[in-house]
Amino acid sequence: MENKQSSSPASFVDSTVVPGDVVLDLSSMTNQTIKLGGGLRQYVPCVEDTILGIVVDSKADNFLIDIKGPAMGFLPVLAFEGGTRRNIPKFEVGTLLYLRVVKANFGMNPELSCTDASGKAAEFGPLKDGYMFETSTGLSRKLLSSPTCPVLEALGKKLSFEIAVGLNGRVWVNAASPDTIVVVANAIMNSESLSGAQQIIMLYDLMDSLVVVLLRETKK
Repeated sequence: MENKQSSSPASFVDSTVVPGDVVLDLSSMTNQTIKLGGGLRQYVPCVEDTILGIVVDSKADNFLIDIKGPAMGFLPVLAFEGGTRRNIPKFEVGTLLYLRVVKANFGMNPELSCTDASGKAAEFGPLKDGYMFETSTGLSRKLLSSPTCPVLEALGKKLSFEIAVGLNGRVWVNAASPDTIVVVANAIMNSESLSGAQQIIMLYDLMDSLVVVLLRETKK
């Protein structure tokens, strides 16, 4: 079936669409607020996308992964650096993984991997501890853009933390202090609708709040 694309959802009135059809191209729409209703998702995986996935089931040959897309992804049990039948990893349901999309054909479940193109683990694999939250795919792309987006650049100058950003609209943050995790997560989530200057002002407010919390902790 031909993949349908349109810049206006009105063109689909009295038409039939199936899971995976594109009903609205958001890439050409700027400065507009779009709210997706039930059954609609903004993320469609592409080859070489780096994403955050959640293990929902395990089979003999692969893991079934929720990738926040129109279909589940599958991760072969050998898609790890040095993967063999003798060292198959064991992941519990709910495990968060940083993954690479290696196949993404229309109408088929995307194939995933925990290695880079050269077969090395690199940064891919399970993300332990920390906090995962969801954003729009647009914000995810901004966080991964070059030069570094203002909010991450400012946070990196003041705080020590780890971050993994998926193009599927999921972000994972970890730090030594839970308060730091909260500040970083809130700063990222609040930044989407703010200009660069507004992001800096917002960050100063969050930093002030963090200092107050840390002072209270030291007095206990």
